[in-house]
Amino acid sequence: MSNKTILRYTANQRTNHWLVAILFFMAGLSGLALFHPSMFWLTNLFGGGPWTRILHPFMGVLMFVFFLGLVFRFWRSNFFIDNDWKWLRRIDRVLVNDEETVPAVGKYNAGQKLLFWTLLLCMLGLLFTGLVIWRAYFSHYFGITTIRWAMLLHALAGFVLILSIIVHIYAGIWIKGSVDAMMHGWVSRAWARKHHALWYREVESKDPPERPVTKKG
Repeated sequence: MSNKTILRYTANQRTNHWLVAILFFMAGLSGLALFHPSMFWLTNLFGGGPWTRILHPFMGVLMFVFFLGLVFRFWRSNFFIDNDWKWLRRIDRVLVNDEETVPAVGKYNAGQKLLFWTLLLCMLGLLFTGLVIWRAYFSHYFGITTIRWAMLLHALAGFVLILSIIVHIYAGIWIKGSVDAMMHGWVSRAWARKHHALWYREVESKDPPERPVTKKG
């Protein structure tokens, strides 16, 4: 039994995640291209300045729509419990890979939950401010002062989002097995027991599905 793996993410969940990731990089690069003249050269990735300006808001809206798919799938797992606050107080032990002395957590630890809600707030901020400054369709409904504030808040939300994703990528690489879980969907029982003990106990009690064995030849 100890050698069997546990399903952490379904194929649909992984597809949803990677669609958001692809759209994030496309919207992020196009946004940076429009943010400052020194980065305008990035517009070459999208067919030039006019096309970048046209495509950027559409990619942003699509990113938000697909991100909502992740929200609907995972929001219940991202509510804070008592152990999460205790986990945060022992974050120094987590950073030195001493999780045996840290309170057990569910499917996501407190850091991942903070990231989830931060991403959601940033996405909402980018959506609403983006609509205000979308010249082709909506900006004519707002005054210049509102548009200027929206542009400032849009840039701020984008900055926080980019920093959050950098942390997300670093943490995924740092915790061995995390990237593989999002690529293939499965984790070992030892990984689940070490990093997400409460979730491990929950799925064990439900007799989770076994990883299918691929026959060779």
